[in-house]
Amino acid sequence: MATTETKTPRVKRELKDSVVLITGALTGIGRATALAFADEGSTVVIAGRREEAGKLLEAELQAKGVQAAFIKTDVRFEKEVESLVDQTVARFGRIDVAVNNAGVEGTPGPILDQTAESYAATFDTNVLGIVLSLKHELRVMIPNGHGSVINVSSSYGSMGAAYASIYVGSKHAVEGITKSVALEVATTGVRVNVVAPGTTETGMLERFTGTKENYAGLISTVPMGRVGQPDEIAAAIVFLGSDKAPYLTGTSIGVDGGLLA
Repeated sequence: MATTETKTPRVKRELKDSVVLITGALTGIGRATALAFADEGSTVVIAGRREEAGKLLEAELQAKGVQAAFIKTDVRFEKEVESLVDQTVARFGRIDVAVNNAGVEGTPGPILDQTAESYAATFDTNVLGIVLSLKHELRVMIPNGHGSVINVSSSYGSMGAAYASIYVGSKHAVEGITKSVALEVATTGVRVNVVAPGTTETGMLERFTGTKENYAGLISTVPMGRVGQPDEIAAAIVFLGSDKAPYLTGTSIGVDGGLLA
């Protein structure tokens, strides 16, 4: 018996012709991702809270021969996120790829020491920031019938960690929000996925572990026996942002050295 199949028209766009927006772009994984997309020839818009660092990275990206712009943004505030998206579209015409990477580690410690303030300090960036970014990115992507959103979570989005309950909870939220939004927009031509880094060589890792002993202990739990590098995480993000992953949506890709195997 013949079946009627509903197909979403595919709009193909090479990365060299794409406009990429990255939040939390000034250090670590965000910075590596900006450089990786620039190496592909993409136009790159970087967002963060530090003007001087943003302008330096903007110049570094432009030196690679691509269009790049820094827009100062705090993802905790909707007006700033809305302005970031609108400025990007006004200058470059659209957004093809959005990488929502802005995040904080919060204040590790036992749940008995946590407060409403420590909760808000983590969730306002890690969760509310994702929600606001998705809202305004999808507002301009859906009418174009094309796009890829990559939310950066963590291995802790799928496991627990003593003395990190607030951070872990925020990353579980990112995973759930991503899956739900991916289903909402599945027929629009826009894909929404997660990249979940494991133990990665960043300033956040150093702050999170606090001591050399804790740092070494955390690395000892990684099956591959080493810490990941930001450019290794960026490679997975670039893949999801490309048209090489047209049937991937609502999924979480762990880049964690086998931690969750």
